[in-house]
Amino acid sequence: MLSDRIKRVKPSATLEITAKAKALRAQGKEIINFGAGEPDFQTPEHIKQALRKALDEGFIYYTPAAGIPELREAVAEKLERENGINYDPEGEVVITPGAKMALYAAIMVLVERGDEVLIPAPWWVSYPAMVHLAEGKPVFVPTYEEDGFRLLSDAVAEKVTRRTKLLILNSPNNPTGAVLNRSDLKGIAEVCEDHDIFIISDEIYEYIIYDDAEHVSIASLDNMKERVITVNGLSKAYSMTGWRVGYAAGPREVIKAMTRLQAHSVSNVTSFVQKAAVAALRGPREEIEHMVRAFNERRHYIVKELRSIPGVSCVEPRGAFYAFANFSAYDKDSFRLANYLLEKAGVAVVPGAAFGEEGEGYIRLSFATSMENIKAGMEKIKRAMEEYPSRETSGE
Repeated sequence: MLSDRIKRVKPSATLEITAKAKALRAQGKEIINFGAGEPDFQTPEHIKQALRKALDEGFIYYTPAAGIPELREAVAEKLERENGINYDPEGEVVITPGAKMALYAAIMVLVERGDEVLIPAPWWVSYPAMVHLAEGKPVFVPTYEEDGFRLLSDAVAEKVTRRTKLLILNSPNNPTGAVLNRSDLKGIAEVCEDHDIFIISDEIYEYIIYDDAEHVSIASLDNMKERVITVNGLSKAYSMTGWRVGYAAGPREVIKAMTRLQAHSVSNVTSFVQKAAVAALRGPREEIEHMVRAFNERRHYIVKELRSIPGVSCVEPRGAFYAFANFSAYDKDSFRLANYLLEKAGVAVVPGAAFGEEGEGYIRLSFATSMENIKAGMEKIKRAMEEYPSRETSGE
């Protein structure tokens, strides 16, 4: 009955842990959640006010599928001002219901049956699923802890074949927190230019970077604008995950096709939310900076605590709000480890294998939660790991 297309898409690998966490809460057990991929801050007030104003003024009807002109102009202004890329808001920018829809639409209009799509691993859970829905073939490019999980151009080149159509980049990265520097991106750009490969650059964590890390949009590099679709959104930086507003900018033909797909699927982003998004992109940045300072403090603390657990290593993330910690000294089965921490310690984490086999032996902990929760959760994890059963005693 079901299509082969949807049969190739597996449920999210994080659902098992999520369901168990909810069940334990329902039984009255306190659960500290390190799984959430969303900021624990409120949307800035000036953005809420803009939404209220739009509602009060009756801005509640359909909009153009590509988004209202004012918002496309605000996106183009932002990309030129902050990323050094010049786009025509009339035909090279589309507003989407979240960055996820922009990613999906870009993949759907670029990938044909049998095309290969390079995805750095570990990977965000939806990338391979989207490629499968487009009837393409995900090809995973490994990254390694010793390199800070940065994607290296040589690793990309090794995976290129005559069927390679597309590379998906995500910097800052979920789940590893890696940030690609300008040199990394130049090397990757050369490989893609040499082999005529398109790039989707997922930059949703752009503002959440630390220390001397610099966010560089690969579309800003020489000769790259016409082969890059830059995807971003307001969910993470502005704490607007539930508002569902993202955008993509890229070659006119691709953006036109994405707009056509959107017109026949979701029509348009909610009208009054688009007005609020204009206020976000053109408004003050102080609250973003405050949020990132808080994340930075939490980052230092959680990494220090993870490294204090005997046998555990953790690369300090340079962006996003995740710590990707190596617990393989205890167990290479990350789902078993995550289940243990949930049941024994009352702490929900995401198993590394949810992000592909390259993540096996790791767990992802989001520090987009209060310092109070982080301190309590890390104490619980440390105590639980002191009692972690060895594989010998469990019969392995």
